[in-house]
Amino acid sequence: MQTITTKTLRQSRGIERLVTGIATSDGAGVKLTRVLTGKLQRRLDPYLMLDAFGSDDPDDYIAGFPDHPHRGFETITYMLSGRMRHRDSAGHEGLLQNGGVQWMTAGRGVIHSEIPEQEDGVMEGFQLWLNLPSQRKMIEPWYRDIPSTDIPEYTTDAGVTVRVIAGESNGVSGAVNREHTEPLYLDIHMPAGTEFATAIPATHNAFIYVYRGVVEVNGSAVAVQRMGILENRADADGVTLSASQDTRLILVAGKPLNEEIVQYGPFVMNTQEQIHDAIDDFRNGRLA
Repeated sequence: MQTITTKTLRQSRGIERLVTGIATSDGAGVKLTRVLTGKLQRRLDPYLMLDAFGSDDPDDYIAGFPDHPHRGFETITYMLSGRMRHRDSAGHEGLLQNGGVQWMTAGRGVIHSEIPEQEDGVMEGFQLWLNLPSQRKMIEPWYRDIPSTDIPEYTTDAGVTVRVIAGESNGVSGAVNREHTEPLYLDIHMPAGTEFATAIPATHNAFIYVYRGVVEVNGSAVAVQRMGILENRADADGVTLSASQDTRLILVAGKPLNEEIVQYGPFVMNTQEQIHDAIDDFRNGRLA
């Protein structure tokens, strides 16, 4: 793992607002917290949803997510702890486990399942939905398992560890890059008393989610299990974070598509007619 001296930013973004997730369940009753909901899709374009899950009670996760469809976007599942088996109608299969990422492009349509391969212990992680541009919503499905060892990491001279899942941070390129949405996805581990800075294009929407400890951004504290939406300002070239205690968080940013978003459950398209087509294709076995 390389050690990097981070650059000093001209101007850090601040916190526009704090968001508390909503406790819910999905799949076959998996308990989770929905942090990014439909009400925030415009503000955080190109991102559609963020779920955080974490429990050491098997009853909260053991049934998993049996076969279900998707069309029109990408799912990014980051497993902090646990084991989940993926199978889909395009013939892909993989095991997602500690520190790994599953990146799936649903495109024109896929039916998949995500079932835990553990009967005890902690299962914790995130699932993020990333929109596809209109011209790529009907592409062929794509899937990649990224084991923990394949996710680029670096440490700063202050001792902050950064895992670069997507995009680029302080000169380190991530495991995945996308041309249209330019996603940035970092998992940041900050020891007590450290500061961390990374560039974010001024054109991008961005947010952080704290899953351990508390972080401060321009004088505003973001506590554990809170999302902080970063303000958009033309004079800001990134964000500077500081931690008074051991803290872990994800930082997510992306270039907005500025297109219509029409969602019906697991289908996200640009028009109501396209949604009707997706439902019809699913009902008649033409989705995947």
